[in-house]
Amino acid sequence: MSPDTLQTGALVLFAIAVIHTFSGKFFERLAHRYPAHAGIWHMLGEVEVVFGFWAMVLIVYLTVFGEAAGALEYLESRDFTEPMFVFAIMVVAASRPILNLSLVIVEWVSKMLPLSSSVATYFVVLSVVPLLGSFITEPAAMTLAALLLRDRFYSAGLSTRLQYATIGVLFVNVSIGGTLTPFAAPPVLMVAGTWGWDLPFMLTHFGWRAALATLVNAAGVTWLFRHELSRIPPAEPQHADMKVPAVLTLVHMAFLAGIVVFAHHAVVFMGMFLFFMGVATAYPRYQDRLILREGLLVAFFLAGLVVLGGQQRWWLQPLLEGMSPTVVYYGATALTAITDNAALTYLGSLVEGLSDEFKYSLVAGAVTGGGLTVIANAPNPAGYSILKRSFEHEEISALGILVSALIPTLVAIAAFRFI
Repeated sequence: MSPDTLQTGALVLFAIAVIHTFSGKFFERLAHRYPAHAGIWHMLGEVEVVFGFWAMVLIVYLTVFGEAAGALEYLESRDFTEPMFVFAIMVVAASRPILNLSLVIVEWVSKMLPLSSSVATYFVVLSVVPLLGSFITEPAAMTLAALLLRDRFYSAGLSTRLQYATIGVLFVNVSIGGTLTPFAAPPVLMVAGTWGWDLPFMLTHFGWRAALATLVNAAGVTWLFRHELSRIPPAEPQHADMKVPAVLTLVHMAFLAGIVVFAHHAVVFMGMFLFFMGVATAYPRYQDRLILREGLLVAFFLAGLVVLGGQQRWWLQPLLEGMSPTVVYYGATALTAITDNAALTYLGSLVEGLSDEFKYSLVAGAVTGGGLTVIANAPNPAGYSILKRSFEHEEISALGILVSALIPTLVAIAAFRFI
């Protein structure tokens, strides 16, 4: 087969994978209809499995219809640093010492607001925590926010409308909340070095707009559901046996900081992660269950996206090159819904002679659309994995995420495009 035919086949498989992410309920129905093979159907109904599964199909396809050596060479050319990083940061950020410290900070900020305890906490989790993603990275912010929401609000039995409204705002706010700095959001990180975007540039061009949109989104959903939120009882005081020694909390913070600092050096941060596992094992009384399964599923999802997405450059790059700055903003926002936003900005960084307006529009559009689907932004699968068990049938509708993220996305468009 010619390279063009191989690329076309890869595009078809990518499209099937995207459609598959919207088809979870179909596979759940098959599991109930054919109980003898329910395990397989349940597995294919897991959103985190989708891209990893179709990436495997792609490699088989390239092997059978191309060359085995070529398929292996392609697989080895992929960079899996980001999936490994998201796995490591998820597990560490979800440890009890980090969560307890995060909860203390959230409660402290919440008490300064003239709102009831539950309403104030909800607003802070959806506004302040996503902005922390600019410093502790977006995957860590997503993990912390999702866990705080799950334990404080979703476990209290939210209405379906509030469940989806919350995850829609969460996904959008995390996507834009990491743009205050040039090193935390993957779409920014892909281009910052090439285009010379430093901290002052990010703060003046992206940061204040992102902070404004994040606060508006959080305030809007908080006000809209203020009556339901106010009925949620205040958090119970922490039991003495749940408290963690300050020294151990500092050690965990050091692990978290080290993994963030060496986020682009897998051999270093994975070594730190293994050391962290040793410490966690040595002090089990100060740990809850580590989310290893959830982290591995998210890493599998992202790794599959890396493999499938790497075959889409042949049509994405010419498409971007043919757009004006205005069109590229809205085009990137729309394309982000079906492919990782970091992949879009990376392809843009390969194009020479782009105007400053085009560069801004590309990145702003990519982060604006980062909440529309699970695959739009690398941290989204982490939030999905943590929160999905709180939804009916332990499944979050892909269409529900898209609809719930539309208004927060429009707010982001207003901030990045019209202000």
